[in-house]
Amino acid sequence: MAAMTMIQAIRSAMDVMLGRDDNVVVFGEDVGYFGGVFRCTDGLQAKYGAARVFDTPIAEGGIVGVAIGMGAYGLRPVAEIQFADYLYPAYDQIVSEAARLRYRSAGDFTAPITIRMPCGGGIYGGQTHSQSPEAVFTHVCGLRTVMPSNPHDAKGLLIASIECDDPVIFLEPKRIYNGPFDGYHDRPIVPWSGHPMAEVPEGHYTVPLESAAIVRPGAAVTVLTYGTMVWVAEAAARETGIDAEVIDLRSLWPLDLDTLVGSVRKTGRCVIVHEATRTSGFGAELAALVQEHCFYQLAAPIERVTGWDTPYPHAQEWAYFPGPARVGAALRRVMEA
Repeated sequence: MAAMTMIQAIRSAMDVMLGRDDNVVVFGEDVGYFGGVFRCTDGLQAKYGAARVFDTPIAEGGIVGVAIGMGAYGLRPVAEIQFADYLYPAYDQIVSEAARLRYRSAGDFTAPITIRMPCGGGIYGGQTHSQSPEAVFTHVCGLRTVMPSNPHDAKGLLIASIECDDPVIFLEPKRIYNGPFDGYHDRPIVPWSGHPMAEVPEGHYTVPLESAAIVRPGAAVTVLTYGTMVWVAEAAARETGIDAEVIDLRSLWPLDLDTLVGSVRKTGRCVIVHEATRTSGFGAELAALVQEHCFYQLAAPIERVTGWDTPYPHAQEWAYFPGPARVGAALRRVMEA
């Protein structure tokens, strides 16, 4: 075991897979010589050579198109989109080609590709470097969508994604690259060092896709969340004194529905938290599923705490970000209903 940040854990996952499988290749904007804008691929080109870890032009459609072709011919590409905000030029390739390839070829071809991308706000990136587009992927059949919340899960989920024969969208919340963030931007930064979820095995291991994690057991209300919001929800539960069970989805789709349903049926209350915009966000799907499977156990209306239906503002970052005050208020509302 070694103490790692999420950046180091992600790099370790790619290092392990590059060494373990000659078919794994890593590429994207600045991932080679420079080592990635967040340094997630630092040192990998020097170790494995420019034929396996290499830079690409700023052409997201081309990056993903090349990855699909590589995957069809037996490679396992790990493509990086520098920011999730710039994924949209590649959306047609992802939806029309990668997600459909197994179906349209009757199983003759697959797209075993992993597309990594930093997402979310909290770093003053404004409207062009802060988006959380997970819902545009969970809506597409044929894709897997994953978002870790800590270094241990990040490495295990990324290795599982690379080994998976389906195309995986691997979203990395950049606000927690270097430490868990509880939403209090005006307090000193807390690093990953010393945190139990920063203890990461140095070799090969996987965290199963489609598996949620109960990060805080409780009996009064269930909080369904993922990514950075796991730490915000945990802080809100602690500060309100409410016995909330916080569930980290980890795999957004396919979803570990059994864990979610079991918790809500136990607590009878549900709060859903995500950073993305509210309307048609993934929280809407979660609310529908809870309603369908837990209607007779619900003692209060389902609450959603999300980003607002606006672009991420430059000047009002923390008015947009769903902090612990907003989550805490939602917890109180469901308990008082």
